[in-house]
Amino acid sequence: MKLTVVGCSGSFPSAESACSSYLVEADGFRLLLDMGNGALGELQRHCGLYDLDAIFLSHLHADHCIDMCAYFVARYYRHDGGRCDPIPVYGPEGTEQRLTTAYADTPTASSMSEVFDFHTVKPSTFEIGPFTVHTERVAHPVEAYGIRIEHAGKVLTYSGDTGISTALDELARDADLFLCEAAFTHGKENIPDLHLNGREAGQTAARAGARRLVLTHIPPWTDPQINLDDAREVYDGPVRLAAPRQTYEI
Repeated sequence: MKLTVVGCSGSFPSAESACSSYLVEADGFRLLLDMGNGALGELQRHCGLYDLDAIFLSHLHADHCIDMCAYFVARYYRHDGGRCDPIPVYGPEGTEQRLTTAYADTPTASSMSEVFDFHTVKPSTFEIGPFTVHTERVAHPVEAYGIRIEHAGKVLTYSGDTGISTALDELARDADLFLCEAAFTHGKENIPDLHLNGREAGQTAARAGARRLVLTHIPPWTDPQINLDDAREVYDGPVRLAAPRQTYEI
């Protein structure tokens, strides 16, 4: 598998990065994890507008899904080559309604489903292209899912947005790469079931026995170096901060 960081800023785009979006590729198949603010423009550095094969939305907060409205325009109103066939979109219950409401002026109430083939995510194991994926509900104020992606004996886990969660521990069990949010700063913010800090992300990786940890979803107002240092205090494996255009072979 190849992982490309399209965007990794938490809550809103920074001057350097779009919000959460990650491209996973294997066997010529392209799966996008989330499409937050600014992600669609950055995505075009890495693949063509119409080269995605499937999209997974961890939850329906704007910084993880709002550029789906712009992507709807690109797919629905394409003239050269005609309208795109529906692309599979995996998201929590109500994804189609949420995107239709956000767009606010689709031609009909069902226009989104003309270019997006919506699938409702629940805790389960299923196939997306060449990937075997397992999803679990994680700790966040809205319905939110972490995802474990397996291919050719390798494992990538993406936390989505979450507080401390036993479900996340299991998703990250023995993962070759654990892409984990670290939005909060240890000793500063303490809001249960919302986000992890760097220390908690490191502790999760250690409990799970993950082989590599990449911290992501750090908001522009948070010092990422503090979160990186905090993670390294409690996790002995390699830790990096996510950055746009980084790639990882898994």
